[in-house]
Amino acid sequence: MFAKLPPAGARLAAVGLISSRGRVAHAKQRASVVSSQTRRPVVAARATTRRDTHVASAAVHLGTPTSEREKCFVTTPIYYVNDRPHIGHVYTSTVADVYARFQRGLGKDVFFLTGTDEHGLKVEQSAAAKGVAPQVLADENSEQFRRVMSSMNISFDGFIRTTDASHVHQVRKFVELLKEKEMVYLGEFVGWYDEGQEEYYTETKAKELEYKSPISGKDMVKSSEENYYFKLSAFQERLEALHEQNPEFLTPAPRRNEMIERLKTGLNDVPISRTNFTWGVSMPGDEKHVVYVWIDALLNYITALGLGETDGEGTAGSENDTAAVRRQAGELKKYWPASVHVMAKEISWFHAVIWPALLMALEMPLPERVHAHGFWIRDGKKMSKSLGNFVDLEVIDRFTTHYGLDGFRYFLLVEGPIAGQDANFASARVHEVYNTDLVNTLGNSLSRTSAMINKYYDGGVVPGEVSVTTGNTVTFDGYDWPATCRETKNEVERAIGAMELPKAAAAAIALVVKVDLFITEQEPFRMAKDDTKKEELGACLYQCLETLRVACVLLEPFLPNKMAEVNAHMRLGEGTFHDRTKWGGLVPGSTVTKMAVFPRKEALDEQGMPVVS
Repeated sequence: MFAKLPPAGARLAAVGLISSRGRVAHAKQRASVVSSQTRRPVVAARATTRRDTHVASAAVHLGTPTSEREKCFVTTPIYYVNDRPHIGHVYTSTVADVYARFQRGLGKDVFFLTGTDEHGLKVEQSAAAKGVAPQVLADENSEQFRRVMSSMNISFDGFIRTTDASHVHQVRKFVELLKEKEMVYLGEFVGWYDEGQEEYYTETKAKELEYKSPISGKDMVKSSEENYYFKLSAFQERLEALHEQNPEFLTPAPRRNEMIERLKTGLNDVPISRTNFTWGVSMPGDEKHVVYVWIDALLNYITALGLGETDGEGTAGSENDTAAVRRQAGELKKYWPASVHVMAKEISWFHAVIWPALLMALEMPLPERVHAHGFWIRDGKKMSKSLGNFVDLEVIDRFTTHYGLDGFRYFLLVEGPIAGQDANFASARVHEVYNTDLVNTLGNSLSRTSAMINKYYDGGVVPGEVSVTTGNTVTFDGYDWPATCRETKNEVERAIGAMELPKAAAAAIALVVKVDLFITEQEPFRMAKDDTKKEELGACLYQCLETLRVACVLLEPFLPNKMAEVNAHMRLGEGTFHDRTKWGGLVPGSTVTKMAVFPRKEALDEQGMPVVS
């Protein structure tokens, strides 16, 4: 028996685009993949469940049972193991990480999934070229992706592999169900195939593209093959309605516009099996066919949650494999539907058209949102190994070593292609953003404020803002700090929710800039020389430090390691995001130590090497 699924979002259900509950039955059957290799057990989780202590799930402080908190399911695409990780993988994962961290801060029960896509012709060919079995290549490259995710401090909760026995078993179940629902039929494909994207094109569409891949520019391959087809065309009207009536289903807006225009050309049924390779999930009832890699891959979002398993079914994995243990126990089913799928724009068609159609066919709730960001480019050109402008792991490592993990992470998030346009990667811009926002603004303001408190108050004891004489808060003309912090908090929450990460970071940094202006105007160093200004001095410095505390809480999803460092110098507070951004969280009488969070750095060249003058 498949899982009972939770109701879909009210917004989608209201327009009749999704099933409020999907429940299907199917007999157990053996999961098999056409390979002699032994399968690895089930979904793998991080080796550690550690969170940054100051941004731990808010339930720790709230005492709210997990079952009672709002659920949030965040995913990256699963990354293809045919190649090594690069800046695109790192960027997508970092964007999803910010969103997941922020939702945890709001007190939500978050499950953040990533993983690797390990089947398909390209993996089979690459393994053959190296003289190893496909599973060996998949094991090696999947582990590399896992290491990169961990080294980049991506706070994933589950790491799925499409060679996991649990995934294979469930894929076969779901495909069998599609066949039972008469959504799949046997036919013959005659047309063109994009080997790089593993995507089929009709003669008409291929001709429009001049028989070249729209992504890689490489020639398409003429193809004639017997395939099982999915009746995508049956969902034409429902998919058009989905995109036209729900502007937030696919973001940013340019992606949605592109999808609507493409849908207007009409949908063809799509192949969901292949016969020209063997490395993949075998087709139920027809072992000579292998499930098309994209169908296999898309289903990971629900197989990772065990939606094709009965509770207790499948292999639990190791004792440290927390996600797999939870999946086997049926604890992950509650997270569907996904809150957001994060990916690059080249796979938006699969996620915004084919994926919802599959879910409609399976009578399952749709994801609430798909966000497809742009590409990183260099000097206006697409990155490629042949041009020598690729930002690979070695280059990334040099930048993160030099500027710190958070310094490089911050650049990616505020300069990256989160919206409709591609983004240019330039070492000069990395240096400029690091110096302007982190060294000269945030770092400088934290340094000068903590230094003044330690200079004027023994032991760095934080002063108060309330006058002993009047019992009222000491205020300054033109500044209403509680209101300013509240407005900034609201904008950051709105921007992150809308995946406008640069705007969220800019709002928090603008708050810090206002503190610097306040210090310049009020001149606390002059107040310190006048005994009649003691209360004004205390209030001025309290308001500076309290505003900086709020700004640091706002920046935690962007700078988790550095904000942990700040937290060691002054307590940033506990509770949810809303609790911690309320004015007055900084307790008078507590202490703050001097801090120098962002040291100045010399510039690097485009390969991350020191600039030789």
